[in-house]
Amino acid sequence: MGDAGEKRTDAVEMEEVTVTNGEATQPTANGDAGLSTKEQVAAIKAKLKGDLTYTIDEIPPWYSSILLGFQHYLTMFGATVAIPLLLAGDLCMGDDLVAQARLIGTIFFVSGLATLLQATFGSRLPIVQGGTFSFLAPTFAILNLKGPCPAPLSANATAEMRAERTELWQGRMQEIQGAIIVASIFQVIIGFSGIIGLLLKFIGPLSIAPTIALVGLSLFGAAASFSGVHWGVAFLTMILMMLFSQYIARFNVPCAGYNRSDNCHLVWFPLFKLFPVILAIVFAWFFAFILTAAGAFPNNPDTYGYGARTDIRINVLTEAPWFYFPYPGQWGTPRVTVAGVFGMLAGVLASMIESVGDYYAAARLSGAPPPPTHAINRGIGIEGLACILAGAWGTGNGTTSYSENIGALGITKVGSRVVIQIGGLIMLFLGTFTKFGALFVTIPDPIIGGMFCIMFGMVTAVGISNLQFVNLNSSRNLFIIGYSFFMGMVIPNWMNGNEDFINTRSPEFNQIIVVLLKTGMFVGGFFGFVLDNTIPGTPEERGIAQWKSLYGGKDTDDAVTKELLSCYNLPLIMPWIERQRWLRYIPFSPTFFGWKLHNKKDEEPIVEPPQTNGSV
Repeated sequence: MGDAGEKRTDAVEMEEVTVTNGEATQPTANGDAGLSTKEQVAAIKAKLKGDLTYTIDEIPPWYSSILLGFQHYLTMFGATVAIPLLLAGDLCMGDDLVAQARLIGTIFFVSGLATLLQATFGSRLPIVQGGTFSFLAPTFAILNLKGPCPAPLSANATAEMRAERTELWQGRMQEIQGAIIVASIFQVIIGFSGIIGLLLKFIGPLSIAPTIALVGLSLFGAAASFSGVHWGVAFLTMILMMLFSQYIARFNVPCAGYNRSDNCHLVWFPLFKLFPVILAIVFAWFFAFILTAAGAFPNNPDTYGYGARTDIRINVLTEAPWFYFPYPGQWGTPRVTVAGVFGMLAGVLASMIESVGDYYAAARLSGAPPPPTHAINRGIGIEGLACILAGAWGTGNGTTSYSENIGALGITKVGSRVVIQIGGLIMLFLGTFTKFGALFVTIPDPIIGGMFCIMFGMVTAVGISNLQFVNLNSSRNLFIIGYSFFMGMVIPNWMNGNEDFINTRSPEFNQIIVVLLKTGMFVGGFFGFVLDNTIPGTPEERGIAQWKSLYGGKDTDDAVTKELLSCYNLPLIMPWIERQRWLRYIPFSPTFFGWKLHNKKDEEPIVEPPQTNGSV
């Protein structure tokens, strides 16, 4: 037990591992200066891993990877399926259940495509991409300009009337598609040009903490809305997730195993540690099914507890087709309007800010060093490209990093990139197999709400954990923390009922300001960023020195740096990239380490990066 305690203490000390804009090192104060490069890298990776079962570059067994990938699919399912259901009314497609099923399949298909692009070629962090709520406000504003929807069709409506209604909602969808495509080009430019990376030079713990934490805190309304349908079922889901992920996670389950050396043998499998979300959903869903069959839940939709029934949306199983393959332009040719594009820019800006915070959170929870500048540039650029694809396919929405899935990394202790890539493939397949997706639409709302309470709480905690590097005895820091957190909740709350207060001569500009001010993570992160960079304070007081010790120092060993950051290298083509000197000037290239490539004073040559193969 004494050795274990010492190892844990070393792990805490070793959090002073550093990587800055692509430079990482372990402090020589820890006594590792005499180790070889491989030994230093191994020691740093062990300390970054902490209590994770699998880190970013590690690959679980294939069967575990499939189940874990499916768990990420389930984790993002509730929030993703809510978006087309919310849009259906304003798009005037509420009567067309088949179109709704196809729209649900389309958004999952594009989410899977975006996830694969992000995890393989973007930031290469284990981040799930999916629909974003930040696009909903400008979308509703654009649709409101089109006027209200006509009355629902009657049961005996003619084929001509149904065709006119289809043409109506497809026309509204085409305008949303055009706005998303053009506005997302802005995100692609911001990412691939390196502008977002330049801004990171001024971002520290006091900027990141409120941005990440308010991602979770701002979603308490959705968690409460889903859970409030039946608090008993919601708390059952929460208790099960706590039980599986915290209380009994250390207990393994005996299973039968086989290999060539041992043949059939007993294997102790960490079931509760790896699959707490799936287990909690299945057990709670089965419990709700029993209560529904026993008549414990009311039949009146206006009565409390009705939403906990498992048969409310059972008709989806018969209405949805077995297979449907989404394709670009399936709803018609996108149309572009100036008002729509400028309004959608607000959603793009909010999504970018949220994603930058998510990258740091995902790195911390996957045992990876903080993302270098080129990885963030590439991640934002790929995210913009994915939004363009979403507009082309016609999801009615964009894509962004999913905070709830980042929370799942912390709960399952599995940060493997391969698991997320498999999850993306599952989304692609199930996006075409609409009957299967329709099955999970029947999950009662309080079960989803209970899952949200755990996940969003985890995301909030990850944001707050960045404050460990800040001097909390400083009145300067306490002021910035309190003010940025508080205003991140006050201003969006006030704006929800006072949108007309912003009244410039440009309706489009009004819309951009309103959407930004209604986004808590933007407001809190903005105040934290401005105050931290304008109020005088030492690097130690601000936490910059300690926080960047996770990512850069004066005694950096270039070989150690490159090896640690190899998890952010592009797959397959790294040997070619490393031979091209001109790529060091490209902001999204893995060999890009900032605009200053050498010391002009002594004109030392650039250190050649080691020849390492990128892993898929």
